Amino acid sequence: MKKVIATLIAGLFAGAAFAQTPAPTTAPAAAPHAEAKHDKAVAKEQKEVAKADAKAAKESAKADEKVAKETAEAKKDVAEAKADAKEKKAKAHAKAAHKKAEAKEDKQSAVTTTPQTH
Repeated sequence: MKKVIATLIAGLFAGAAFAQTPAPTTAPAAAPHAEAKHDKAVAKEQKEVAKADAKAAKESAKADEKVAKETAEAKKDVAEAKADAKEKKAKAHAKAAHKKAEAKEDKQSAVTTTPQTH
């Protein structure tokens, strides 16, 4: 976060440098030298700003990639949990049906094995 703020501040200074117009010089011989020096400084600032922007973009891309990866993992975990729950539910239903069938058999066998007295 500190790097992003530093980049923004550097961008403001670079913008301020471009917004200002240089004062007219009185010595025409010194103008080309001063202008070349100024152009060199401006180019250096632009290079630093571009480098900082590229670094910020790279960090942003890494963060986005990490979020996407974590989201995919979370979705995978949810899918696995749902599958496990479905499997447990199916086993519970099968177990209940089995017990129900056993109870029905026990009831029928109890009815058929009891002697009838008249």
